[in-house]
Amino acid sequence: MDTIASLFSFITWPVSWVIVQFHTVYGAIFGPDTGWAWGLSIVSLVILIRICLIPLFVKQIKATRAMQTLQPEMKKIQERYKNDKQRQSEEMMKLYKEAGTNPLSSCLPILAQSPFFFALYHVLNGIASGTKIGYINADLLASARKAHIFGAPLAAKFLDGADTVQKLGASLTDVRVVTAVMIVLMSASQFYTQRQLMTKNVDTTVKTPFMQQQKMLMYVFPIMFAFFGIRFPVGVLIYWLTTNVWTMGQQMYVIRNNPTPGSKAQAAYLERLTKHVTHHGKVGRRSEKAIVKAIVAKGRERNEFERKFINALNKAGLAAQADGTVTKSVAQAEAQTEDGTTTATGTTARRQQPKRQTKAQRQSGAAKPAGDSPESEKSDQDESQEKTDQPQDSKPAAARQASKPGTGARSKAQSGQRKGGSQRPKSPSKK
Repeated sequence: MDTIASLFSFITWPVSWVIVQFHTVYGAIFGPDTGWAWGLSIVSLVILIRICLIPLFVKQIKATRAMQTLQPEMKKIQERYKNDKQRQSEEMMKLYKEAGTNPLSSCLPILAQSPFFFALYHVLNGIASGTKIGYINADLLASARKAHIFGAPLAAKFLDGADTVQKLGASLTDVRVVTAVMIVLMSASQFYTQRQLMTKNVDTTVKTPFMQQQKMLMYVFPIMFAFFGIRFPVGVLIYWLTTNVWTMGQQMYVIRNNPTPGSKAQAAYLERLTKHVTHHGKVGRRSEKAIVKAIVAKGRERNEFERKFINALNKAGLAAQADGTVTKSVAQAEAQTEDGTTTATGTTARRQQPKRQTKAQRQSGAAKPAGDSPESEKSDQDESQEKTDQPQDSKPAAARQASKPGTGARSKAQSGQRKGGSQRPKSPSKK
């Protein structure tokens, strides 16, 4: 470890300078020789480094998601060229180039902060051995050797002997307890961070070898931290525990507000977004508009959670637009009244049912010809009224005779004869 740390000695000067500046501030509050002043200086160093690495963290998220989407294509290439490793590598690189991603992009934050980690280890190791490094002069070196975190010196390690710990002004029991607790917290935070990524922010519809690798790393990384943690000074354990907690919180924020499509986190996010949009009738933040815009652009390729989101908006009388905004649907706009008020959200006008008719009305309606219309019915009434106004004597006698029942007189049409045409031939009688 000392050999690796010496390779990054060129960063020792800026790292030690930053620690000294933070120590000046915290020393004025808690005292220059206290563990709070030196411990908070290390924590502040971590926060400063992680803030500077936020752009790389965003790039890591995009690269990880791109790799997840490429897993089916990668699997096809591996099966197609399983006997030709060179062609398989060429096709993989071609796929990465077309997608604009790289497997190493997901490791950028870890690789970027590694030099700072080893530089801090080099500084704290110099404090333990009483060597001035970087901006740590003799006075600061003596002050750092006096600083204790819960009874454990900053430069003490879990594997240090009793003589070494005694020289730093502490007991071996205090050092073992403090370092053991920090190692457990460091490993647990790393495990929880990886588990959170695997259980909540992974597309459950795609089963790829990449998921198996991530699951294996979920158990391997905590073991690695525990193995190396017993060789780290207390100051380095503070650094690594702080960066794990920062990563965990940062990842929780990303999973909550920008989840992976098809994951459980996306289902929870879209459920919250549905309640917000249906309550306020609009999309508020820019990040929400970007997600709605991406869902609309997918069209038929939407997953189950995205389809439920669109259907929920439609039921609420809303429609998602291509620019990420949400507007009232056509049915909701038609439901508005003249004074600007609206009916119940998402409801349409009920179809009016016909009034139930009485038995007499149904019988009278059935007696009328099917083709009669209100106009023809009215004209028939007028005609009958005119006939009643005429005297009865004006009717022809033959007509009156024919109208009497039981006379036996039938018209030609009633007797089966055709008017003005040839008679219907009689059917031959059966002998």
